[in-house]
Amino acid sequence: MTDAHAEDELQRRKLLEKQLSLLQLELQRANRSNDISRHRLRRQQATHVVYENSEEEGWLTVYLDLLTLMLVLLVVMLTFAGNNHESKSASPMASLLSNRPDPLQVLTPPIPAPIETAPQADPLSGLDTSALGDDIEVIVNEQSVSFRISSEIIFAPGQADLSLEGLAVLRKLLPVLRQGEHRITIVGHTDNVPIRSLRYPSNWELSGARAGSVVRYLEANSIPNQRLSAVGYADTRPLSTNDTVEGRASNRRVELILEK
Repeated sequence: MTDAHAEDELQRRKLLEKQLSLLQLELQRANRSNDISRHRLRRQQATHVVYENSEEEGWLTVYLDLLTLMLVLLVVMLTFAGNNHESKSASPMASLLSNRPDPLQVLTPPIPAPIETAPQADPLSGLDTSALGDDIEVIVNEQSVSFRISSEIIFAPGQADLSLEGLAVLRKLLPVLRQGEHRITIVGHTDNVPIRSLRYPSNWELSGARAGSVVRYLEANSIPNQRLSAVGYADTRPLSTNDTVEGRASNRRVELILEK
């Protein structure tokens, strides 16, 4: 309901209330006149002087009945006007309730659309590994690429200084490492045969020293040191059993891991 319509309804209600008040006053005045007439009639009867006033009393009775009827009609009209006003004033709330979302729709979670996973990029994309030869094994993982070199090729037994053959192998790997901006982690591994020397008290020191030698070589050949890190795992991550000569030889290795 608009504001103008509500104002009209209010004015109409006020007019009805005013008319009701006037009618009540008129009814009270008529009742007083009727009471006066009755009091006069009783006095005349008491003094045995009775005049013919039946016509006046009949007119007052009809007038009182008419006022009473009009009063009842005004009360009924005011009642209906009040109910109509309440129903129309409640219509905005009804419209708001009708516009509420369905509770079942609110409680029911939307079905998520299937997530389309982008195809994984080839970690070797852009890296030319054709010239590495057979001495470097390439292992492609989900998040990294590893270049595995046997320690028998690049180090003498129990030593961490790069051999001439080892330098030649690493030289083949330099162009590949320079092609990208991947982080490079050099990891040294040994077998489980204990080593005791003044320079390397255990395989921990030996594996770490071998990884450090490779890092120094790469840094000296224009690989930024921000991309390099060295880790020694000793014999904690074997590829094969240490019970055989071949198994121990495969466990002695250096891996250069390019992180995607």
